[in-house]
Amino acid sequence: MPSTPTATPARRPGGRTARIRAQVLAAVRAQLVEHGYDELTVDAVAARAGVHRTTVYRRWRDVGGLLADVLDEAGDDGWRPPDTGSLEGDLAALNQEVFDALTADPPITAALIAASFRSEEAARALRRFWEDRYTRCEPVVARAVQRGEIPPGTDPRALLIAATAPLYHRLVLLRTPPDPDLPVQAARSTARAATAGAFSPEESPSAR
Repeated sequence: MPSTPTATPARRPGGRTARIRAQVLAAVRAQLVEHGYDELTVDAVAARAGVHRTTVYRRWRDVGGLLADVLDEAGDDGWRPPDTGSLEGDLAALNQEVFDALTADPPITAALIAASFRSEEAARALRRFWEDRYTRCEPVVARAVQRGEIPPGTDPRALLIAATAPLYHRLVLLRTPPDPDLPVQAARSTARAATAGAFSPEESPSAR
């Protein structure tokens, strides 16, 4: 979801604690991408970060805690959805961010998504991340309603999921070669469906 778990975190106050956290989380990302979840251990992360293993155990406890903090850090930013002046344009811009993250090298976003299937703590953190991103993107739908592009009562979550789902399905599940036209195509299809009322409450029979 725009943005994705590679979002740049907001700067925190300096100091030794902040430096150690940055070193450790950078080591988690590098170890995960290079060696996969099975070789993501507290000892490997500590060695890679250049900190004592007891420091990592004391603060993060285990691999699940490390992954959760990476995901929580990604959501600690000031990101807001773009305003291009149209629903299709906004969705295309959001989709482009998702596309860029899912096709990035190194593939940290895909690695974190995969890791969330191995760690319940990471899965909970990823759900928190998505929930935050969907909430931040609701203004995209509200603006489209205000402009008269789509009907009042359009469900923001259903619309946003429909817009981004083709990217995750094709790039993460099917692992098809990246198609640079996919972000715009998915945005256009979703905008047209929204205009037709696909994400609006259906009329009850008594209201007809």
